[in-house]
Amino acid sequence: MSLNNYDIFKSHLITEKSSTLEESLNKYTFTVLKAVDKKKIKKAFEEVFETKVSKVNIINSKPTSRVFKGVKGKISASKKAIVTLMHGHTIKNLLGV
Repeated sequence: MSLNNYDIFKSHLITEKSSTLEESLNKYTFTVLKAVDKKKIKKAFEEVFETKVSKVNIINSKPTSRVFKGVKGKISASKKAIVTLMHGHTIKNLLGV
């Protein structure tokens, strides 16, 4: 399976915590494919957003069972990447604004 650099990133996570990280520490949070590693994420991020990455952190969440209104369900496993940019580098038009 050949992966395009754009296929690695599923979505940009926008939460209160991730917004704080973006503003203060220049860190961006994305959900990524489960099959990719830190090196591939770093390479793809630098090519897609044309910026320099200093560090990539990975968070693997396990699937969990939930009950909502009496119906049993499952929250699927996911993989998140927190990408730290080098000092002085930024991402322009991340959200298409």
